[in-house]
Amino acid sequence: MLLFRNSNNRKRRGLPVDVGGDPGMAIRNHRFTSPLSSAWEGVTTLAEMFERACKVHHDRLLLGTRELIASEIETVNGRSFEKVHLGEYKWLTYRKVFEAVTAFASGLSKIGHVRGERIAIFAETREEWFIALQGCFRRNATVVTIYASLGEEALCHSLNETEVVTVICGRKELRALALISGQLDSVKRVICMDDDIPSEASSVQHGWTITSFSNVEKLGRENPVDADLPLPADVAVIMYTSGSTGLPKGVMMTHRNVLATVSAIMTIVPNLVDKDVYLAYLPMAHILELVAENLIASVGSAIGYGSSLTLTDTSNKIKKGTKGDATALMPTVMAAVPAILDRVRDGVFKKVNSKGGLSKKLFDIAYARRLHAINGSWFGAWGLEKCLWNFLVFRKVKAILGGRIRFILCGGAPLSGDTQRFINICLGAPIGQGYGLTETCAGATFSDFDDTSVGRVGPPLPSSYVKLIDWPEGGYSVNDSPMPRGEIVIGGPNVTLGYFKNEEKTRESYKVDERGTRWFYTGDIGRFHADGCLEIIDRKKDIVKLQHGEYVSLGKVEAALLGSHFVDNIMVHADPFHSYCVALVVVSHQALEEWASKQGIAYSDLSELCRKDETVKEVYASLFKEAKKARLEKFEIPAKLKLLSDPWTPETGLVTAALKIKRDIIRKAFSEELSKLYAS
Repeated sequence: MLLFRNSNNRKRRGLPVDVGGDPGMAIRNHRFTSPLSSAWEGVTTLAEMFERACKVHHDRLLLGTRELIASEIETVNGRSFEKVHLGEYKWLTYRKVFEAVTAFASGLSKIGHVRGERIAIFAETREEWFIALQGCFRRNATVVTIYASLGEEALCHSLNETEVVTVICGRKELRALALISGQLDSVKRVICMDDDIPSEASSVQHGWTITSFSNVEKLGRENPVDADLPLPADVAVIMYTSGSTGLPKGVMMTHRNVLATVSAIMTIVPNLVDKDVYLAYLPMAHILELVAENLIASVGSAIGYGSSLTLTDTSNKIKKGTKGDATALMPTVMAAVPAILDRVRDGVFKKVNSKGGLSKKLFDIAYARRLHAINGSWFGAWGLEKCLWNFLVFRKVKAILGGRIRFILCGGAPLSGDTQRFINICLGAPIGQGYGLTETCAGATFSDFDDTSVGRVGPPLPSSYVKLIDWPEGGYSVNDSPMPRGEIVIGGPNVTLGYFKNEEKTRESYKVDERGTRWFYTGDIGRFHADGCLEIIDRKKDIVKLQHGEYVSLGKVEAALLGSHFVDNIMVHADPFHSYCVALVVVSHQALEEWASKQGIAYSDLSELCRKDETVKEVYASLFKEAKKARLEKFEIPAKLKLLSDPWTPETGLVTAALKIKRDIIRKAFSEELSKLYAS
């Protein structure tokens, strides 16, 4: 169980509220009596919000991109890696971006786009993505967002189901598009964000007209067209989730839906102003990043683009001795998924442990002192001691992310208490941990900046009601003691229309109550703390009944076992025909190799090391320790393990772009290994 230290229970963060719909316990944000739809008077769409921001902040910097100075291929142990040397950020002001957006919107009309046609953006996060999105909004075109890492089958499904006519993509994604062109039913136009269009993607070969992004802008400047602005109820985005099960589903989001979440988060993030600088590197096809960039733009802040592979000076793709994105940009605000923050934490601890000696002792003392201070009070007077530890120890850790981070928005998956504390201590910054889904435009709850408890996701956002309803089959009730528990249901203006061309699934997951409030049934299980904050404790789909009747929550067990330093990723599997569960463990290369070196164990490669009995025994002991720390029952602890050396990445199709495991796909991919675990 997580320990909720200094959770400020005396301060009410969420309050009970009487709402319609299924009976249960509902909570609202303590500062708002009814859900917030817009934070700006007269602004009802994302297009209006962006135009307002450009008029107010026209000479401030908005979009920044690093110049590629050099790229080379390095070969290590027979494997090739691209290394890049990137320059400083080149910036566009709000005025220049708005000119580019209006030109691109006019260019869309010039190349033949007509009202009602859908446009897909299929690319990595970059400034052209943002410009294209805002340009589409000015033509009232619904944007279909597709992850750059999506596989061929899911890509075909997304484009064909939505009958996309125009695809906007990068050079790399264009190659992927060309491979499946014969399977696409409706694509007529392709706009490449890069000027050097690959020859294999020619119009003649694939039956589409193809042009560059810069050419569309040029056509628009030469042939300006009046904007065709959307209404609040118009669909802004059909967002295809990367999906943890089966083919992706397209979630229909109106301008009103997304605007509600953007407005709500703006009221929560402390002192978000036009002097802030945001580092954008998460997939913009993910609702967390799409909301974050629109939020940053709405207040006049700057957005600098990067990638997860070039984030820090030691990132995989950064040439040794050159700057990563964070060092070059020095952001003040960033969004993150827990997997990214876990990697930062693990990297720091690895470096500290490898140095040893006085450096490690100083770090350990400083960390313990800061932890004590935070557990006492976040606003405790640390005075000279705080300054001393900052100078001696934490200054170098802060420099990893540029040295100026003051706030981190975290979402997409549960954040471990250890990582949250690491960020609080080493970066000296609060984390706003949020809970939401694509179906709620990422909006549901968001932790207050002055709440130093761990393991919780805060009170409802100002745009949402959050309600718990009984789930008798799982044994959860709003009448449970000491806290009400149940399935989490979210209502408010940020709740989306439903799934594109999937009325059955929409009816199953969405309901409109007698008062007109739209609710989404999440399938997640939560409990309310006395101060109105939510904690996620289970998921309906992740619960499996074992042979002797015990229920195992796979997600809960995985979250606990991820605390082992040997684990990079893990999937726990339970079979109703057996009395125990098993696990597939993707090992941390660094941790396992360091252990093997200390033990004097010889091996030819990591896969051989993973097969050794002593390795499995060591990793199992580490998992068992984490399980006991989390107070797991005996039947919840995996009885057998299979260690895997190859990482699970979005490119392998085994995890989503937000790095959540795709349970069904992993189960099928490793069915033989799972069968052997149960047979042995």
